[in-house]
Amino acid sequence: MAIITARGLRKSFRVAAKQPGLAGTLRHVVRRRWQELDAVREVSFSIEPGEVVGFLGGNGAGKTTTLKLLSGLIHPSGGELEVAGHRPWRRERSFLEAITLVMGQKQQLIWDLPPLDSLRVNAAVYGIDALEACRRIGELAEMLELGDAELTRPVRKLSLGQRMKAELLAALLHRPRVLFLDEPTLGLDVNAQARVRTFLADYNQRTGATVLLTSHYMADITALCPRVLLIHRGQLFYDGALAALGERLAPWRQVRLELAAPMAAEHLGSYGEIEQLDGAAVRLLIPKERLTTTLNRLLAELPVLDLEVNDPPIEELIGRLFVEGAVPPS
Repeated sequence: MAIITARGLRKSFRVAAKQPGLAGTLRHVVRRRWQELDAVREVSFSIEPGEVVGFLGGNGAGKTTTLKLLSGLIHPSGGELEVAGHRPWRRERSFLEAITLVMGQKQQLIWDLPPLDSLRVNAAVYGIDALEACRRIGELAEMLELGDAELTRPVRKLSLGQRMKAELLAALLHRPRVLFLDEPTLGLDVNAQARVRTFLADYNQRTGATVLLTSHYMADITALCPRVLLIHRGQLFYDGALAALGERLAPWRQVRLELAAPMAAEHLGSYGEIEQLDGAAVRLLIPKERLTTTLNRLLAELPVLDLEVNDPPIEELIGRLFVEGAVPPS
């Protein structure tokens, strides 16, 4: 049975419509006009317990609004929504104990206090006794590689990576069944991102928690999310496997060649589409169905010093979809 279900989910905001210039400002003061802005339109999906799902879209596509609807921070304008057996906007205690929301650009830890103090407050809010809270903090701190030095130092003196790990600890202290993660690796360096990804994968395997993750870093999505939801201008236009999406979007492979000597583009073009040509370094796009035959030809007919075959970068493929707002037919 699905732990998250959305059917025809909608959210509209009433915003003032102001014309530019002085005349527009005067009219706006005297007689204000309003318009309805659709942030989320007819979004439907379901997520099973234990799934880790990526939620992708360009800026302003409706990702954060959807997460706020799912976590009950805002009320939907229409449609049906159920999370962990609850209507999120009712904000019932049992619902709040079942979920958590982490936003990379916001924090819940108190800036001038050590994380440990905020964690004790969180434990009291959720009715966790001191002994159990201490045990959970120790367990999560070990998984997150947070030592006593980080937990007892004021938050303002922690690095960004340390703060985000402490935020995750605070968000998971009550052992939620559903994690809504909005850009949890935002602004982190490559090593810190990798550590957060490793932790989330480990946490999912240990606890069976369901995760809905948004991120602008495709490495987060490819490492954690077998399934993705794609949204554009408030509408969902893809729900399925990430691997299958890559296969549909790229019916070719990237072949990088290093030749013993430069060759003319006219000759190289007979093997595939030339994506890049820089002296003796060549990058070709070759259809998958002709890959084996073409590689044999390349090795037999050209002075190849080095050859490498790669899938096209998934971030490039996804980026094209956000511009078009649709997945091409298979």
